[in-house]
Amino acid sequence: MATRAPARPGTTVARNPRSTPVALATGLGARLARAGRTAPGRLRMAGALLAVLTVAFGALTAWQLETRAQAADRVVGYSQPLSRDAAEIHRSLADAATTSASGFLLAGTEPKAVRDRYEADIKTASRLIAESAARTTSTSPARDTLSELNQQLPVYAGLVETARADNRQGIPLGGAYLRYASEQMQTVLLPAAAKLRDIEDKELAKDYAEAQSWPSAAYGLALVTLLALVLVQKQLYRRTNRVFNIGLLGATAAVLAGGLWLTTTALTTGSDLDRSDHDGATPLRALNSARVDVLSARLSENLHLVARGSTTKYLTQWDEATKRLAGTEGQGVPIANRTGSIPQAYRISPRESAPDIRDALTAYDQWRQKHDLAHALEVDRADYDGALKATVSDTDTTSTADAAFKQTDEALARAADIEQKLFTSAAKGTGDDLRIAAVAAAVLALVAAAAALRGLGRRLAEYR
Repeated sequence: MATRAPARPGTTVARNPRSTPVALATGLGARLARAGRTAPGRLRMAGALLAVLTVAFGALTAWQLETRAQAADRVVGYSQPLSRDAAEIHRSLADAATTSASGFLLAGTEPKAVRDRYEADIKTASRLIAESAARTTSTSPARDTLSELNQQLPVYAGLVETARADNRQGIPLGGAYLRYASEQMQTVLLPAAAKLRDIEDKELAKDYAEAQSWPSAAYGLALVTLLALVLVQKQLYRRTNRVFNIGLLGATAAVLAGGLWLTTTALTTGSDLDRSDHDGATPLRALNSARVDVLSARLSENLHLVARGSTTKYLTQWDEATKRLAGTEGQGVPIANRTGSIPQAYRISPRESAPDIRDALTAYDQWRQKHDLAHALEVDRADYDGALKATVSDTDTTSTADAAFKQTDEALARAADIEQKLFTSAAKGTGDDLRIAAVAAAVLALVAAAAALRGLGRRLAEYR
């Protein structure tokens, strides 16, 4: 027997063509082609295709629903709370500035309730800034804004304490310190808080869009899977004259059930999320803007009295704030036809909170009248003390401009509480509903795959 000579050094040994990737692919194609020429081979190929399609449909559907569930959870437990806290930080800072100015005007007769409200505002803002920073990722655009607020809030509080101490001792420099503190609030802290609110509102809108996205890819794959099932059953009918294949019918029913469950869940959760946005998140944003405008107007009113006529700056700020708040149409115009942030909040409010917003505008109109009366005392009669008593008083809690301001603010706060509850009741649980549908789709897909293989297995048994 002849033996093969060993390869000489430097020569290349030829590989077995069957071992190359191209050859392997060619060999696989050839085997598939040979299998496709026989009935059992075609049945096996059809079974493999249907198993892949049904399992892929279940996996894709489960993945898309889980993605939506995570976004819905973020809306309820992360984005909306951060957006709400950002608005509350903004409102607390504005209220702190307003309350500190009221306390300054009352000087030695400053009621404990006024001082307590100011301290509560500062504590609330500090706590929410810290909590928001703890829940915010290092890559979030809100990180720098929260850091700025955390650094500047103690500076503002220190200036207020200096102004308060000087004022109680009768030192005129106290007014300058308070105006400087208010300037810091208006030019640094409040713009930063507004920026934070805008950032969190955008994150909330992004999560809403993802949670409400339509699972188009899952529907597309469901249609392809159903079409493949129909074609296979049609081919079996032509070759066997058997109208029904129980296994394939079961697989078709399982895929249809998965698609129906997907549709029902997508529609119901989408409706709930849309309702939470329409009745809760969106009206709340408008309402928070109105509440800040109310506080801005009140701050300007107080600072004008602190300045004792040394500047018209705060009167200008009052005019701008009240124009943003309720327009210039006048008290006789219906709320639906007026401009400004309060009428806007009313127009998009749910019916549950609309009466409180209407009450807020009524109280604002009374506040405006009392402000004009106080301003007339100051300008026309040169009666600063009379104007001060008409604006804020430690004894009169019903007829001052401050009393009407509080009624306005409290009515808006009641409306905000209602809209927050509407958001929570509508959005809560949507993530769980989506996860149940994801599990159901995965289970139904496995059932469909098993039923299809069993149905074709019965036909294959006839060839043995």
